Amino acid sequence: MKAAELNELSVDELTRKAGELRENLFNLKIRRRAGTLESISDVTKNKRDLARILTLLTQKTGGSKAQRKAAEKKQPSAAAEKKDQP
Repeated sequence: MKAAELNELSVDELTRKAGELRENLFNLKIRRRAGTLESISDVTKNKRDLARILTLLTQKTGGSKAQRKAAEKKQPSAAAEKKDQP
């Protein structure tokens, strides 16, 4: 899957696709343990595709936890402002 193709998808579609890849990855891991997996590279490809999708989801939904924390520090919350007032 190419990143350009994924970039065109909506957040809902990306979430659905991430769920499908997680399920597929789970099945591939089970087949690998059972010894019936033909190509181990399928596991690697699925992991990379899942990582691409999760990265795009993070970008489209407003950033990572670190970015949200940095934004909170820049804008004090209403509770902090009430403490300052007598």
